[in-house]
Amino acid sequence: MIAETGHYALVLALGLALIQSFVPLIGARLRDAALMNVARSAALAQLLFVASSFVALVALHVTSDFSVANVYENSHSMKPLIYKITGVWGNHEGSMLLWVAILALFGGLLASVGNNLPLSLRAYVLSVQAWVASAFYLFILATSNPFLRIASPPIEGRDLNPVLQDIGLAVHPPMLYLGYVGFSISFSFAIAALIEGRIDAAWARWVRPWTLVAWIFLTLGIAMGSYWAYYELGWGGWWFWDPVENASLMPWLAGTALLHSALVMEKRNALKVWTILLSILTFSLSLLGTFLVRSGVLSSVHAFASDPTRGVFILMILCVFIGGSLVLYAARASSLKQGGLFAPISREGALVLNNLFLTTACATVFVGTLYPLGLEVLTGEKISVGAPFFNLTFGPLFVPLMIAVPFGPMLAWKRGDLVGAAQRLLAAGGAALVALALAWAWARGGSALAPLAIALAVFVIVGALSDLAERSALFRVPFATAVRRARGLPRSVWGTAFAHAGIGVALIGIVCETTWNSEYIGKIKPQDVAKVAGYELKLEGLTERQGPNYRELTALFDVSLDGQPLRPMTPSKRSFSTRGSSTTEAALLTRGASQLYISLGDMADDGAITVRIYHKPLVLLIWWGPVLMAFGGVLSLSDRRLRVGAPKPARALRGLQAAE
Repeated sequence: MIAETGHYALVLALGLALIQSFVPLIGARLRDAALMNVARSAALAQLLFVASSFVALVALHVTSDFSVANVYENSHSMKPLIYKITGVWGNHEGSMLLWVAILALFGGLLASVGNNLPLSLRAYVLSVQAWVASAFYLFILATSNPFLRIASPPIEGRDLNPVLQDIGLAVHPPMLYLGYVGFSISFSFAIAALIEGRIDAAWARWVRPWTLVAWIFLTLGIAMGSYWAYYELGWGGWWFWDPVENASLMPWLAGTALLHSALVMEKRNALKVWTILLSILTFSLSLLGTFLVRSGVLSSVHAFASDPTRGVFILMILCVFIGGSLVLYAARASSLKQGGLFAPISREGALVLNNLFLTTACATVFVGTLYPLGLEVLTGEKISVGAPFFNLTFGPLFVPLMIAVPFGPMLAWKRGDLVGAAQRLLAAGGAALVALALAWAWARGGSALAPLAIALAVFVIVGALSDLAERSALFRVPFATAVRRARGLPRSVWGTAFAHAGIGVALIGIVCETTWNSEYIGKIKPQDVAKVAGYELKLEGLTERQGPNYRELTALFDVSLDGQPLRPMTPSKRSFSTRGSSTTEAALLTRGASQLYISLGDMADDGAITVRIYHKPLVLLIWWGPVLMAFGGVLSLSDRRLRVGAPKPARALRGLQAAE
């Protein structure tokens, strides 16, 4: 009965989404408050039913009900409980149910906390959310039903893909989906603004917190996915320009541009048309990522194999929502009045420059990802666009962007003083020169541009700190006074500083890991010693053990540095007989922000085993940077100005309350 209950709840959610799609729209046209309020009730009820459906699927996996095809294909009775739960979204059907559950969650949150929105705007936004939800409910029920029964239930399941049996799967997909799907709110606000033909600074104030929430989760989701690939796949790399990785990077770049554009719109009532377009494009890129992962057009460790029916269905969804929204934009954008003017040298100008570089980078990734697919469709020729293309195109775009980042907060709105901003960044420039000299003196081999990149990263970090020092009048007033002024700064100011500093921190990690990475790849036998970057690693022996649903071969390495013993390292390989495949469990030894990394390869007939040993200097900064950026986003989100929403005149507020 659990499977049937979950399926029925999903059907009811579809019915509620269809009601939510049309009734509030009619109410907004007729100015009928009762009909407009249907959106709120339907959104909350829809969330209830989708949550019930998702809980039902979790229960089926936990109880190992192999009469359900989804459980049989992706679970095993001996699998640890944590992986039974995370396996719910470790497959196409379950992950799509998680996708729509998060979509309903955002709709329910907007219905719950959106009381400060004009009633008609809330009705339009929730209706657009329901359009998206209805399409994906139909997709799941027609092509990807997670509750299908098997006529003759097997005794045991086929187990989950071994690569996905990792704690990272418990964190990475939900965070990524919270980012992907969270941008649907920005999209819905944009479509609602185009339908109403009204957009202003208050609209930007309302949409910015939702965009910021999605951006925070997408930042953490991408970082978690990068770290998962780093330690789980055994390659020792953290980013491969995989097409599916690019599919998550594109909406992040567009979403970052959207955040800055919405800030200009909120502060100066400018860039209205551009902000609307970015809201549409950001979620469109999220939908494109969904298509790439689930259509079967890509071969990737991240992609779910699927039949052509699913790809065609999602392609139809893409055409309807992306094409329809762009047609509506083309028809209505000209009627939106532009806001205030500003000089090229101003904070608005700096944010426009930021948008230019971010959207160009996004377009570059878009072309590099989709060009091989388009070429194959048109000519049948298969080509690969890999890291060399992306690295060569990203560098020229991000170097000027990184130089410009510290200048933005130093410039005044409307008209700024570039010379004055440069003077306030003298300390950052001096720190960058010192970092350049130190990196140049310390570097032994590697790219000659690496010290310059580190100097640029230091310039960004110290530039962010300089903004805080400037605002708190540090060194110009008594220290106690400066501390009080710093504590009184808006949290969004602190959030901006942390987010910008996080970019610099990540850049330092990227440069150090890619430039001065040391490696040893070879075969060793017990009692042999491998040397890398001053470390000595002695293989003490190999042992085998039986795990819950796998057999594991573990190697024990004694590690020393300059004769001083360190913690032993135990990399392993796991063989999953049910799936007939194996995984590599890398061993990591962390010292500060650097890591020693060991992964095992194949065993030779003579008892030797292939090992990959890497020393990765400051590699953890690659992920500390995004965490710092997300923390900055959380600080900005906690700013009172975003929490209270846009101010309303008292008369308008009384009229709204009367309508409700």
